[in-house]
Amino acid sequence: MMNFTDLPDTVPVFPLPGALLLPRARLPLHIFEPRYLAMIDDVLKTSDRLIGMVQPYEINGAERLHSIGCSGRLTSFSETEDGRYMITLAGMSRFRIKSELDGFQPYRRCDVNWDGFDRDLGGVEDDAIADREGFMDLLSRYFHAQELQTDWESLKEAEDELLINSLSMLCPFEPEDKQALLEAPSLTTRRETLVTLIQFALRGGDSGEMMQ
Repeated sequence: MMNFTDLPDTVPVFPLPGALLLPRARLPLHIFEPRYLAMIDDVLKTSDRLIGMVQPYEINGAERLHSIGCSGRLTSFSETEDGRYMITLAGMSRFRIKSELDGFQPYRRCDVNWDGFDRDLGGVEDDAIADREGFMDLLSRYFHAQELQTDWESLKEAEDELLINSLSMLCPFEPEDKQALLEAPSLTTRRETLVTLIQFALRGGDSGEMMQ
């Protein structure tokens, strides 16, 4: 476990549209671009082994970074015969980007601030889903509409945080929606945002009331 005094002021960032990492969750990644292969090589030499996952967006053809991302500790690493890397990041804490740094590295690096995300390095969050049966029914309809497969028994038995965060990371939402899920201040707010997004998708984009 890390605490906030262990977190660095600067992190390398991996801008990957739609790839969401959340605290205490795990994200497998397939690394093949030369600049990110170089980033992994450098990260493996550090004591914290942190990478910042950030959602990019475009303004007038230029790629920008959302101000809030989530750091992940590189906990699993393997190399394929053709030089690609298979890694796993364990979500640590969200951060706020202060500025992007210039340098000779082929990948992007940012000065970051960890203030305001104290609960990220704490214990598992609870969310008393008032109507878990209704939530699972809504989820079933969404998975059917999206032609997605899952292990329903495992979902039904999953703890609240694991269930909500896994769905937030795995469901095929737009990058801006993923950013909203990342920025949710609590697990309950993330669940409410998740429900809204699922209902929105089931209505084909029509607005509707949120299920609590």
